[in-house]
Amino acid sequence: MDRRKKYTQMVLKKSLLALIKTKQIANITVKELCELADINRSTYYAHYANPYDLLYAIEEEFMEELVATLNQYNFSKEDEAMEMTIKLFEFLAEKSDICQVLLSENSDMQFQKKGMRITQEYIFHHWITDKKLDPETYEYINLFLVSGCIYVIKNWLESGQNKTPREMAEFLYGFVNKGLSGVCGGEN
Repeated sequence: MDRRKKYTQMVLKKSLLALIKTKQIANITVKELCELADINRSTYYAHYANPYDLLYAIEEEFMEELVATLNQYNFSKEDEAMEMTIKLFEFLAEKSDICQVLLSENSDMQFQKKGMRITQEYIFHHWITDKKLDPETYEYINLFLVSGCIYVIKNWLESGQNKTPREMAEFLYGFVNKGLSGVCGGEN
């Protein structure tokens, strides 16, 4: 891809993220995007069909980077699972601006659903498979853990990352593996 195309896509992505900070994706127009990005509509349509198409491109790019980060670790080993969780929080801290926007109420729920699917696939699938749970129980536990983790991450980002990535990883890892006793200091 040539530099002009890369620049155009970058400026459009930044413009959409800026607009999502103030209004819902459903209320964002191509006209607004073009004005903010300082490009014409025909250039916009050469790259994206509508604001949702642009949002999905941003989400896909984010998810590809996240998956590349997660693929560096072997989840079957406990030490690597903890290290992966730390790296996940470091990744989220590094991408906090975009992550906050994508998790906001102004974005769409598809990003959270993608995040849930990836978290399930890369984190909890291996953990729960080892526990030999029936499919229905697995689904309930997975839904509880993944949606809870997403909202913990969202809150952590919104509160200015008041804990380090390592502290957050230790907290979530302890909770997922030991329940409340893992974070409250109790014994199993």
